[in-house]
Amino acid sequence: QVQLVESGGGLVQTGGSLRLSCAASISIVSINTMAWYRQTPGKQRELVASITSGGSTNYADSVKGRFTISRDNAKNTAYLQMNSLKPEDTAVYYCKGSSYVYTWWGQGTQVTVSS
Repeated sequence: QVQLVESGGGLVQTGGSLRLSCAASISIVSINTMAWYRQTPGKQRELVASITSGGSTNYADSVKGRFTISRDNAKNTAYLQMNSLKPEDTAVYYCKGSSYVYTWWGQGTQVTVSS
């Protein structure tokens, strides 16, 4: 059973920073794409950022220039550095890993940005 465990969420003021971590129970070398999604009550889960095994990244327009996704294959961990946080970034953030065959989700970590 593959597990993805997020950490690093919390309460921060507008303009602050947080770094989320997603630790995998397997080598992420075998996980083609690592991604971060977020969800607020009553809304669909939305893609925030993704990174392929080759290092290609993709960001939602709303976070471009503020968030940075990265992965450390040696530590089996993906990260989401979030800077210049805004109240509208408040959500539960989920880590997702995708191979050619399987998809795994973490349990989520709450990020709250106060105004």
